[in-house]
Amino acid sequence: MPSQLPATMRAAVLFGPGDLRVVDRDVPSPGPEEVLVRVAACGACGTDLKILDGHFPQTPPYGQFTPGHEWTGTVVAVGSTVDEFAVGDHVCIEAHRGCGRCDNCIVGKYTACLNYNNAAKGHRATGMTADGGFAEYAVHHVSALYRMPAGLTPEDAVLITTAGTSLYGLDHLGGYIAGESVVIYGPGAVGIMAAQVCKALGADTVILVGTRQSRLDRARAVGIEHVINSREVDPIEAIKELTGSEGADLTIDASGAPPIPQLCVEGTKRGGSILFLAFYPGPVEFDLSAAIRKDITLHTSRGEGGNNVKRAVSLAAHGALHCKELVSHRFGLEDIGEAFRVIRERIDDPMKVVITPYRE
Repeated sequence: MPSQLPATMRAAVLFGPGDLRVVDRDVPSPGPEEVLVRVAACGACGTDLKILDGHFPQTPPYGQFTPGHEWTGTVVAVGSTVDEFAVGDHVCIEAHRGCGRCDNCIVGKYTACLNYNNAAKGHRATGMTADGGFAEYAVHHVSALYRMPAGLTPEDAVLITTAGTSLYGLDHLGGYIAGESVVIYGPGAVGIMAAQVCKALGADTVILVGTRQSRLDRARAVGIEHVINSREVDPIEAIKELTGSEGADLTIDASGAPPIPQLCVEGTKRGGSILFLAFYPGPVEFDLSAAIRKDITLHTSRGEGGNNVKRAVSLAAHGALHCKELVSHRFGLEDIGEAFRVIRERIDDPMKVVITPYRE
């Protein structure tokens, strides 16, 4: 490691359910295939709340683990075999690095790695099964990093990782939605990025459905023309009015609310598709027989696999995605507890909360 780097850093460490403390830790050294990054920004989301509360599987032991899986920054050191990046490069990440040797990884499904959480075989998921970005420095495998083009900011990079999630889901569907109608439930960061991705890929009609008008207004501000407040109108009737009474070719659930899968079935046309991107708080019920009668194809996907963050970087670089505009709150690392209070209590309607760990 270069001598000018500090020996210690500040990092948020999870000591127990709800017990996240900012402490001093050693700056990690990159392995032969790793890169050390000075973290400029790390997004926080609902998955982090599950991790903090102890409801996320396979996290490292308490007292040793730093969460944070949506981070970006500047390369400050590289491993002995790394020649793809150089010190000074600005990078964004994919959270998941598969083992690279199982059947799923070989075909690009590394978010479903068959050696998940087996570090001895090469798997790591930053901020989930390995230390993440709520720290001044973080290491990551070279295969899960992407160079950021000039003109894109760290806050753009945080949302670019999020856009990779919807692009990977669309990969599962075949990736070709030009000319189709798409409905997205859930105007959070994932949902608004998904709506922008669908528009960029040529969808004929993109409709975003939610219950919080402030979020729908934010979606309008980044170019999503059709928004539906389901507290004010029947969303199914509104969707059918916008799709010639047939329903959507594709419906995406990015909300995670238990009633939404049933609305997805009702609002999707015969022969259409439903993509589930969200995690739910528990089991959900919906009329599967109705989906079968309508010959609807159901898809799920997890995370940002299949090299889709690279595609998201390209879309953002060409101006097709508005990213930093979704950042609503910013906190320093020392104030991370307050940041999560804002998320948990929905203070001032947080869209995307960003932690800025590194102190100049």
